[in-house]
Amino acid sequence: MAKREEKRNLETIPVGSLGMIPLEGCKSLGEKVDYYLVKWRTERESEHKDSLAFSGYQRDSYILKTKVPRFGSGEAKGVILESVRGSDLYLLVDVANYSLTYSLCGHENHMSPDDHYQDLKRIIAAVGGKARRITVIMPFLYESRQHKRTSRESLDCALALQELVSMGVDNIITFDAHDPRVQNAIPLHGFETVQPAYQFIKGLLSNVKGLQIDSDHMMVISPDEGGMGRAIYIANVLGLDMGMFYKRRDYTKIVNGRNPIVAHEFLGTSVEGKDMIIIDDMISSGESVLEVAAALKERKANKIFIFSTFGLFTNGLDKFDKAYEDGLIDKILTTNLIYQTPELLSRDWYISCDMSKYIAYIIDTLNHDSSISDLLNPSERIQSVVSKYKTGELD
Repeated sequence: MAKREEKRNLETIPVGSLGMIPLEGCKSLGEKVDYYLVKWRTERESEHKDSLAFSGYQRDSYILKTKVPRFGSGEAKGVILESVRGSDLYLLVDVANYSLTYSLCGHENHMSPDDHYQDLKRIIAAVGGKARRITVIMPFLYESRQHKRTSRESLDCALALQELVSMGVDNIITFDAHDPRVQNAIPLHGFETVQPAYQFIKGLLSNVKGLQIDSDHMMVISPDEGGMGRAIYIANVLGLDMGMFYKRRDYTKIVNGRNPIVAHEFLGTSVEGKDMIIIDDMISSGESVLEVAAALKERKANKIFIFSTFGLFTNGLDKFDKAYEDGLIDKILTTNLIYQTPELLSRDWYISCDMSKYIAYIIDTLNHDSSISDLLNPSERIQSVVSKYKTGELD
């Protein structure tokens, strides 16, 4: 990684003094990101270190002290406990962290995505327009599943983006947005949706030995038509074939807010004897991805690996334990961009992909107002990790 670090030519003057505010639900990820930023900036030799423009460049921590205290009624306020004047602020928020609780009139209430989003706005409001620039890093984009209108219904994600921008947010960085077209709601502001393709491939190759990465032995599968772009990218970068399932739904019924799936139909070449990479943006209950795995096994697929940026596991892990015991799946890889339960981390079938170094690279580069386009296109890094794997150099 040292070589790669030298390549990041960050000699430009920072936009402002770097400040990071991970909200309560994103604390552990924020601390890991902070560790890298402190390490790199201590090591980075810069002739301008003592100049006024670089003041506060090297610090023991870039995390600013904030809190969101709650009243007995469940209402709250955002408080920033140190100066943010002229700072280049990066706010990290995990709207999917349901593990946090607060007291609501004596009852224990778990924080919902709405609560996390509201806390984010409270912190932005507490900044009071005094920061040089505000970037929100929201890995799981709030309300991103409600991204388009099919009947008389609300457009929650577009509303949220417009609201953040009207509060003074300059850039919004998210990971694997359910539909990147939501950025059309804020066409004059920065919106990046980042793919963790490199981290998935590295996670798989670091943990599973003996894979043959070629089109005769491996294939990439999209579990639905919506995820085609992700699957096509990974298939092209790794030189593999791609297959796709589409969901046949019963449009006469609605169950749990959606039309039930009748069957998964497959489009693609033979999967017999090949290892499968199923890639999707999120595992919610996981039913859909396990049905796809079962359908592939029926077609005599070999090993099955599931890549999913967000592992929500809303209905628990029992189904996945059973699928693993039955030999239906081999490994599931999700990122640490959202809350992971200790039970999930202890599972044999689970591989966690750490995104903290990647986020630190993005923050470090943006603070210097440098281009992050090379960070957003990881094909070179993927080729490098695959060639190391093939020669046995990957640790």
